[in-house]
Amino acid sequence: MFLETQRLTILETERLRLAPLERGDVDLIYPLMGDAEVMAFWDIPPIADPDLLDALVASQVAANAQGEANYWSLRTLGEREFIGCCDLSGIDRWHRRGEIGFLLRRDAWGQGYGLEAMQAVVAYAGAAGLRKLTARTHVGNRRSEQLLGKLGFTFEGRLHGHVERDGQRRDCNVFGLLL
Repeated sequence: MFLETQRLTILETERLRLAPLERGDVDLIYPLMGDAEVMAFWDIPPIADPDLLDALVASQVAANAQGEANYWSLRTLGEREFIGCCDLSGIDRWHRRGEIGFLLRRDAWGQGYGLEAMQAVVAYAGAAGLRKLTARTHVGNRRSEQLLGKLGFTFEGRLHGHVERDGQRRDCNVFGLLL
C-alpha cells in the first residue's frame, strides 16, 4: 500500500535535503510560523504560542510515523540551514491522490528553493503510486500560484469562503496535477 513501506523517506535535490520532520524541529519552525508576512496566506494566523506549535509538530511527526502523510523539513545541503517545510498530506490511497504544501522563510523566497523542493515531492508522489495531486492557495497568493504553474498544476476552481481567518471568510483557489 502507498507510503506504508516508504514512510520517513529522505529526499535530496541539487541544493536541498528534505528530511522527515522531527519534534526537535519545532524550535526552527517557531520563527517561521510566527512571521506575519510568511503566514499571510495560510489558514491560521501567525503562531505566538509555542505549546500550540509543539502540538502541531507532534501531530505531523505522528502522521509521518503512521504512514498517513509525509512532512519534511527543508535544509540546504551544504550548511544544513533550515529554510522551511513542505508536505504530502491528505492522502487517499483508494483514489491514489494527495495534497502538497510548502512554507519558506522570507529570506529564502525568490531563490528557487520552493520549486526545487516541490519538484522532488511531486516525483516522490508519482513514484509512490499517486496519480493526482492538489494544492490550495488563498486568493492573492501569486507567488505560490506561479510556483504551482511551473510544476504543471492547473487551476481547477475556487472555494468561496473556504477559510475563516482574522474574523473574515477567505476564498481559496484549488490547483491540480495528474501524474
